[in-house]
Amino acid sequence: MNQLIKKLRRYEIMLRKIANNHLQGDYQSIFKGAGLEFDDLRPYQYGDDIRTIEWKVSAKGHGTFVKTFKEDKDQSVYFLVDISGSQDIGSNERKKIDTGKEIAGVLTLAAVHEGSQVGLVSFSDQKERIIVPGKGPRQAVKIIKGLFSYENKSKKTDLNAMFSFCLNLIKKRSIVIIISDFIDENYQAPLKSLANKHDLVVIQLTDPLESALPSLGIIPVYDKEEGKTTWVNTAFGGFSKKIFQSFHTDRASLQTLCKKNQINYLQMDTRQDIVLPLMELFKIRNRTMKRG
Repeated sequence: MNQLIKKLRRYEIMLRKIANNHLQGDYQSIFKGAGLEFDDLRPYQYGDDIRTIEWKVSAKGHGTFVKTFKEDKDQSVYFLVDISGSQDIGSNERKKIDTGKEIAGVLTLAAVHEGSQVGLVSFSDQKERIIVPGKGPRQAVKIIKGLFSYENKSKKTDLNAMFSFCLNLIKKRSIVIIISDFIDENYQAPLKSLANKHDLVVIQLTDPLESALPSLGIIPVYDKEEGKTTWVNTAFGGFSKKIFQSFHTDRASLQTLCKKNQINYLQMDTRQDIVLPLMELFKIRNRTMKRG
């Protein structure tokens, strides 16, 4: 565990150095913007976040007003990490689950360094592990252990149930970072509700095997979530092409959903080093905060 934390710390220090060079020292921008308390009302200005509009006051006919906020010193960051069976896709060296845990671990260290309270919800089709938010190095170690030293109760996926659960669990406006491959259905409504209530970041994990299955004839495909093997004819009816199209259509739909609901979106491939893509996320959030 000590070696793992040292590895994650190296990533975190690398992120900090790159961020200081490219973001004028505004590294913690990924953790800004959600730890806020209501302060006052002011007239709406072009570019304001529509989620801050106070509709009851605006409906009285004296103009459109938005809520203003002051910084909350006890800001919370929640990591929602998908650990279901579909996360096991990838090479022997690196699967989606490995990438997801590394990302959550690095950002946990970064959030703790910035003084945020950090919590964890890992999930499948049920609540797997919940760690309530806390501060400091001990909390970071607790969360990293919760990520890397845990065996699933279930391999199935239910994003709808998990997002609905988190809507009730997380009462106060927080930064919520969801790490998943989003291979599921009917999760869009609670995801939108989370975005209305919290500052949401979606990190979608992908692997080349999902979109580039070669034509191998009839092969056995083991479904870890269902625990059974199905024989699939990969050469029949443009099977590989359908897999490719489905993968890219689903990813584009999630990206569109995120854009419409002001959710920061990042796609992470298992072949990538996590540092540079995370830097792109920092840049996106940095630009968003400056516009606000």
